[in-house]
Amino acid sequence: MTGLPPPDWPYAAASRIVASRPHRWHVQETGAGPEILLLHGAGGSTHSFRGLMTALQARYRLIAVDLPGQGFTRLGTRLRCGLDPIADDIATLCKQEGWRPSAVIGHSAGAAIALRLAPGWGCPVVTLNGALEPFEGVAGWLFPVLARLLAVNPLASLAVSQGAALTGVQGMLATGDTGLDATGAAFYGRLISKRSHVDATLAMMAQWDLRRLSDSLPQIAVPVLLIAGERDRAVPPAVSARAAARLPKARLETVPGQGHLLHEVAIDETATRIARFLEAYAPARPG
Repeated sequence: MTGLPPPDWPYAAASRIVASRPHRWHVQETGAGPEILLLHGAGGSTHSFRGLMTALQARYRLIAVDLPGQGFTRLGTRLRCGLDPIADDIATLCKQEGWRPSAVIGHSAGAAIALRLAPGWGCPVVTLNGALEPFEGVAGWLFPVLARLLAVNPLASLAVSQGAALTGVQGMLATGDTGLDATGAAFYGRLISKRSHVDATLAMMAQWDLRRLSDSLPQIAVPVLLIAGERDRAVPPAVSARAAARLPKARLETVPGQGHLLHEVAIDETATRIARFLEAYAPARPG
């Protein structure tokens, strides 16, 4: 996936490709008002924010970005797929495009990127099931092993993607969020059936290092809303609770009955919580 998304992709009409070294970024812009940057999680894309974009675009200018090599962003180099390089490259992209985010919203691994970026801009952060600690369980050893295999044998990503289209989404739904509908699952199926997307996701996981971010949490003085799904088994809500205890201006909100993809399933409730927080710290222009 290296060009613009197909017409049936969520918010395809809002898409454009932006060259900002070292990558060619897929970005989507919609709405009017203060700028809000949206950052998806590992293995996702801008499509995961389709519901929130609809809910928030009347009062905010929403800017969604595909991470390097994922979705429709073309990877410029596999050497810049870790947390710090991705954050630095997104900051460069924002400066180039003249974006001045009033807040950053990040899901899962995107939450870690958001917390790396926002202090430099002095803007608030919303984390959605933020992956702010090393992955545990199967993901803790599977991602690095697959990434090392890929480094030795580049054809490994092709083998991974062929099986992932059928089994990966089912596994994600079983362990992370059972409420995603067939349409939402199909978007993930289309993503992980592409070798380039799998390759970039594995490269990201292989280079992911949260130690610097973890050490810096007590110094991140911007307001942070941590929204956690009560039933999330991919990133347990205790991860958000521990981060909230270390962040100086944090508020934790747990959503009953929801899992890892709560922003795609419980759209209205998630949007309401976000809007309430943004009105306090990044108020929209009157409609």
